[in-house]
Amino acid sequence: MPFNVGPWELLLILGLLLLLFGAKRLPEMGAAMGKGIREFKRNISEMKSELDRPDVESSPRKIDASVVDSGDPKKLSE
Repeated sequence: MPFNVGPWELLLILGLLLLLFGAKRLPEMGAAMGKGIREFKRNISEMKSELDRPDVESSPRKIDASVVDSGDPKKLSE
């Protein structure tokens, strides 16, 4: 058991939680915690995949000097 919590201590903790929150509220809290953990893991895996993916836009681009010098916002956004 993690944190050196034995079976009697675990039963005591679960009993106190049952007294504090009630039998109806405990499953709702467990479901909410499970959903939060799944979402956290999914976000971590998405971030890892984005960091591992080669960056396409890292290569230097050629800049058209006529677009920069003209100051026309329509040309800059294209």
